Amino acid sequence: MTFQDRGMSTSMRVVELVRFGAADTAFVTRELPRPVPGPGQVLVRVLATSVNPLDLQTRRGDYRDQVALPAVIGNDVSGVVVETGPGADDFRPDDEVWYLAPVFTGQGAYAEFHVVDQALVARKPAGLSHVEAAGLVVVGVTAWEALVERAGVRAGERVLVHGGAGGVGSAAIQVARALGAEVVTTARAGDHEFVTGLGADTAIDFSVGDPVPQVRALGGVDVVLDTVGGDTLTRSPEVLADRGRVVSIVDTSEPQNLLAAWGVNATYHFLFASPGRAKLDALGLLVEQGRLRPVIGAVLPLTDIAQAHALLEGGSAREGRRRPRGKIAIAVHPLDEHPL
Repeated sequence: MTFQDRGMSTSMRVVELVRFGAADTAFVTRELPRPVPGPGQVLVRVLATSVNPLDLQTRRGDYRDQVALPAVIGNDVSGVVVETGPGADDFRPDDEVWYLAPVFTGQGAYAEFHVVDQALVARKPAGLSHVEAAGLVVVGVTAWEALVERAGVRAGERVLVHGGAGGVGSAAIQVARALGAEVVTTARAGDHEFVTGLGADTAIDFSVGDPVPQVRALGGVDVVLDTVGGDTLTRSPEVLADRGRVVSIVDTSEPQNLLAAWGVNATYHFLFASPGRAKLDALGLLVEQGRLRPVIGAVLPLTDIAQAHALLEGGSAREGRRRPRGKIAIAVHPLDEHPL
């Protein structure tokens, strides 16, 4: 049975990026035709999504060569399958799913419906709400790919997570801990209780001095996860053990000096997270085991995308409010509404 058979509208509400620049002038809410799933695809009613730094960069125009305006952006999806295309036999209508929508390819997640290849989709962990699931997709996949697939973190190693109170940082602390690693993280003093509650063994206040001597005093680390940019790539060899690994998710243009990396036989990885069911299934297992939980700092409706962008950028600082910890989630449909 399709949505047409159920008497549902063939249109959908989306928030489109119509111009690059400031958040308050970049977006327009409008009605577009609802997409139709093709071979091997599923149509998902998006119940929740979230805002990521990639969205801010896209809106500002950092990727204008990859994004043709107007565009529906956004990559976190948690929702319900409503229709399947030919050969899409892995899912049925009413299945609750979560996934990372492909970046710069097709329509994004700031919409009521989304079409995606079924190979990228996983079943949502039963213990998570759709808002929680949407807040964990991109950051969870990024943390998993960084620590497991790139750095190959092993039990007993020491991992330094820069920016532990942020979206990726909060997920990475938990993933590293689940892998059996000792976790050191940088965070403001006011966030130390929060990050140690996630599983960090040591929290270092980066705002009151150079964290490098404090990390060195611990005996250094085997892995550095860079979520903050700046001169992190240059300075990581100062804290790395021999054959240490650095994974950066920051596309910084700041010049870096990596000569010291030769002295410790360091390996550098640069990560742009990619979709995939296997990673989501692995994260779902950690959720079910109680070793991974989402961190949602705020929830806003779809029509407040511009406000969500401003909040993530710290645009409300002039009003005395700090950027929320963890993720800013977007409730696409009313949360008390039945999915179908």
